[in-house]
Amino acid sequence: MWLGVHALAGVAGAAAPVFRWAGDPEGGAPFVEADPARPDTLVGFDVEIAGLMARGLGRSPQFVNVTFTSIDQSIARGDAEIGLSGIEDTPARRASLAVTVPYYEFREVLSVRDADAGRLLTIADLRNKTVGTLGGTIAYEILLRAERDVGLHAVSYDDDVHPFGDLLVGRVDAVLLDNVLAERRHRTMPGFTVQPQSVAVGHYIGVLSAGNAPLRDAVNEILRGAMRDGTLERIFRSWRVWNDDQPKLFARVLAGEPVAPVIGIETSAAATTWWEAAARYLPSLLRASVVTLTLSCLSMALAVTIGVLVATGRVYGGRIARIALTGYVELIRGTPILLQLFVLYYGLAAAVRLPAFVAALLGLALNYAAYESEIYRSALEAVSVGQLEAARTLGLTERQVLTLVRAPQAFRLALAPMTNDFIALLKDSSLVSVLTVLELTKQTQIFATNIGSWVVPGILCAGLYLAMSLPLAALARQLEARWRRAPE
Repeated sequence: MWLGVHALAGVAGAAAPVFRWAGDPEGGAPFVEADPARPDTLVGFDVEIAGLMARGLGRSPQFVNVTFTSIDQSIARGDAEIGLSGIEDTPARRASLAVTVPYYEFREVLSVRDADAGRLLTIADLRNKTVGTLGGTIAYEILLRAERDVGLHAVSYDDDVHPFGDLLVGRVDAVLLDNVLAERRHRTMPGFTVQPQSVAVGHYIGVLSAGNAPLRDAVNEILRGAMRDGTLERIFRSWRVWNDDQPKLFARVLAGEPVAPVIGIETSAAATTWWEAAARYLPSLLRASVVTLTLSCLSMALAVTIGVLVATGRVYGGRIARIALTGYVELIRGTPILLQLFVLYYGLAAAVRLPAFVAALLGLALNYAAYESEIYRSALEAVSVGQLEAARTLGLTERQVLTLVRAPQAFRLALAPMTNDFIALLKDSSLVSVLTVLELTKQTQIFATNIGSWVVPGILCAGLYLAMSLPLAALARQLEARWRRAPE
């Protein structure tokens, strides 16, 4: 739980009811972020707006940390009263949640490297180019449509920091995000230009559960009051995001005029039923399944190869080789795979600019190779010394002993744990979405975010994973049964 401004509630009176609000501080500036000077304190204009709402309701604000793409689902299940974290007004959210009046108007803008500022001006200029954005946003929906209409390649990120980092190192040719994020990053990451043209116009809102309309109405009155007395303007000015678009939005909201969720593009409303949405998303889930299966098979093949070499080196190698290989195994097993993936893709970018799929392949392979090597080492050492001595007595060289006597038996012993590891790797491949690889779990997450529910996406995703893993498990059982029947 975050402290800072929220800890002040205890000073005012512990008995005050709380106002729980959800947000994501990871890369969440200037909406919600940890204060760099005091990491246990939250800052951001949505933090201040949450405090404004809480005071207006006579409550004390209490922050609930929720991943950005899961805020809608978390609000629907009652983890918090309201979600505030630069949440965009969309038709899908209006259909499934109670949304507040818009309190900020933003523009979707393109950011390109300074050298490309004169030729990459609009979406139409990005044919055959790679463009990054946040997943589950209006910008991502725009890029998906542009993939079909223009011929660009859309890349989805989990945060708004790495797209601009990849832009500067050349992994993507442009970034499409709202002007608040683009201008914020531009102040700290020189080297790219924010194009002045607007691709679309949208609005930030708060989201509440569909059954919480009375609280939504009370929050709306607080927001309207803050628009009238200048409180919202002061908040936005202090965060350097106030511009000429906001007075026009405030005037329309205070006049009771309807404000369209997105202006400048045609947006897809929520599907009539979940199953209609499933039919629309199933082709993309199947494509993502192919990515998952291909990545898993290639990674496992490489992991097995490296694992065999490491195990052999630890059993037969000299002292220095054994120490080095043992160090590799312990380093890999002692650090999180997510950290290893980040180091391969982002940490080494200045020296070695690996493509996302290659970095994912190497990361999974190197991680699982360490575990595989332990399986093979124990299997090699499980072959009885008597058999090895008998083979040497018959005049076999050490290489022949290994290839003809020891390795075949060790492989039979290692088959079951190898199968388990491959199924585990198939599921762990979902982690590579942090490197912008659009695999099955990431595509499912986008599907769930767009329709506001995990029920149907979760069922489809689980079914596809089972369809990939169960045949492998059945094949492994058949091989084990055949080898058990085989003569020794």
